[in-house]
Amino acid sequence: MTPTPSTANPQQWVALHADYLYAFALTRIGDEEQARDLVQETFLSALEGLDKFEYKSAERTWLTAIMKNKIMDVYRKRSKQPLTKSIDAMEGESQFFEPGMNNWKKEEWPAAFGIEDADPLQNKELQKILRACIQKLPPLWLSIFSMKHVDDESTTTICSELKVSDANFWVIIHRAKVNLRACLQKNWN
Repeated sequence: MTPTPSTANPQQWVALHADYLYAFALTRIGDEEQARDLVQETFLSALEGLDKFEYKSAERTWLTAIMKNKIMDVYRKRSKQPLTKSIDAMEGESQFFEPGMNNWKKEEWPAAFGIEDADPLQNKELQKILRACIQKLPPLWLSIFSMKHVDDESTTTICSELKVSDANFWVIIHRAKVNLRACLQKNWN
């Protein structure tokens, strides 16, 4: 028997899906309060659209799709915020690379992070530092980086959704990675 909206049980959504949706939002947004708000907004939108749910997917899949749309709205809003210097290394790539050579300066060569270490405590600490470094990225960079490397969105989708050119996208991804490396290098070693 195919479930209908009258057999749906939204009263169970919090118990069954809230933790999953919260973790999903938190890994993409990085703000606990905003992640909680997004879960509430997701449930509210789902209740309002319950009559449109066709049960072609599981409730969690449907709720996650709604959550993704809410997160995309956050990314769009962030992309409109002015670029501010929030990372020490943002002064420019010239501090990392030899001018015109496309090579790292000797003193800036990336060092091993020890991520091959099997010690779970070490890896947990690295993840904590990585999350902190990611949150230091300017809003547009954070949105683009998260969409590309957390959500695995295509470049075309990211450029379209955030209204950035293809060339600007690649510059931002490059700068985000360079700055993340610098932040990790500073805080991990």
